[in-house]
Amino acid sequence: MRDDLIEERFKKIEILKEAGVDPYPARCKKTHNILDVIKNFNSFKKNKKNIWLAGRLMSIRDQGNLIFADLVDETGKFQLVFKKNNISNLNFWKKILDRGDFISVYGFVFKTKKREKSLEVKKIQLLTKSLRPLPTEWFGIEDEEILLRRRYLDLILNQETKNLFIKKAIFWSTFREELKKAGFLEVETPVLEPIPGGAEAEPFVTHHNALDEDFYLRISLELSLKKILVGGFEKVFEIGRIFRNEGIDREHLQDYTQLEFYWAYHDYNDLMKFIEKIYKIVIKKTVGKLETIWNNQKINWSKKWPKLEYIKLFEKYNKINPLKVSRDELYNKAIELGLKPEDYAGKGRLIDLIFKKTIRPKLIQPCFLINPPVEIEPLAKRVPGNPDLVERFQVVACGTELGKGFSELNDPIDQRQRFEEQMKLREKGDKEAQMLDEEFLVALEYGMPPTAGFGISERLFAVLMNKSVRECVFFPLMRKKNQ
Repeated sequence: MRDDLIEERFKKIEILKEAGVDPYPARCKKTHNILDVIKNFNSFKKNKKNIWLAGRLMSIRDQGNLIFADLVDETGKFQLVFKKNNISNLNFWKKILDRGDFISVYGFVFKTKKREKSLEVKKIQLLTKSLRPLPTEWFGIEDEEILLRRRYLDLILNQETKNLFIKKAIFWSTFREELKKAGFLEVETPVLEPIPGGAEAEPFVTHHNALDEDFYLRISLELSLKKILVGGFEKVFEIGRIFRNEGIDREHLQDYTQLEFYWAYHDYNDLMKFIEKIYKIVIKKTVGKLETIWNNQKINWSKKWPKLEYIKLFEKYNKINPLKVSRDELYNKAIELGLKPEDYAGKGRLIDLIFKKTIRPKLIQPCFLINPPVEIEPLAKRVPGNPDLVERFQVVACGTELGKGFSELNDPIDQRQRFEEQMKLREKGDKEAQMLDEEFLVALEYGMPPTAGFGISERLFAVLMNKSVRECVFFPLMRKKNQ
């Protein structure tokens, strides 16, 4: 059922059609965008050049024989002035035009008595008749449901939101540019996989009708990219969508963008130097400086990032060495901390759970967290001389992980054993444990060179903006309205 305002606009559609005016024409005229006119205003004014502008009407101020209006396109806002002596059927348009309509206007620029840059309109073309009135004011968090469900309204009314997504585009394009400068080749790998791998996460399942088989939406880009290295490429990356069937919170989405790259003949030490350099470039280009605000705290990205040993931190804050205690002792520690671990949780899952809850929230300034226990990273090489640890690092800041890299495991025998341990955890009920991927193991048996690999999601961008990841995507998944 339509309300009165919407019903009134539907009636205007009929009036337009009766007058022979198409309310939704396929073609329109636009010679300049608004930013061009603002930047070159004096030149346009001097030459008295007539131009066509097009955009959305954001306000209409009727003053009898004069109408003032604001026209907005992607580049900015400009004032329009409609005069009765210029437009013979101005009374018709006064009845028809509403805030929210798209129009194209023809005329010349001038300054009003109040010295406002304006366009004196000679011709009007209706481009799109808006049937729903725009909200007149934005109330922020009170309208968060509408903000996320109907993001386009937020974009129409809030320049800050537009700027957020412009920055996000800069964020990803800078990563892409820097990797290409460093000689990396951008590639694409399948979204549908027979076996999901490369991360510990529960996957989504879909059915392939032509093959009559179930497939998984990928949870990582890792295993396919490593197969490409087996094939002879040495520096590859992909920026693609990832799908993980896990909980919703400030840091997690079910579908999101992730970057992964792999660098043959290098290890995690080389990678840390490269990552610190590239992060600083990306942050500077995205934000404009190397200092950001997160939860009212200043985050300084410009200093050299320290390396913090995982085991030493664990011992410092929990008074136990995770390498020297049993699975049951770790389980009891988690219970003592009120963490509610699953009964089937293995040693690695328990170590990770305790660390995330007791230590990581305290790591606010950027650092590298290095050398965790082998149980929590089945795809990384062991530390030489200490096989209980792996050559992995996480970029940690603002109390969360903002990227992860390691010296990739290329020993097919060790990799098979670790997959088998993961499968035992799956059999006990751990849906996030990794599956044994026979095809990946076959690829490793042909030989993959020593390799450093790294992955980063859009969580980093959200932290830089001091927002949740849901706020930083155009259309996050939402529950049905009646739920």
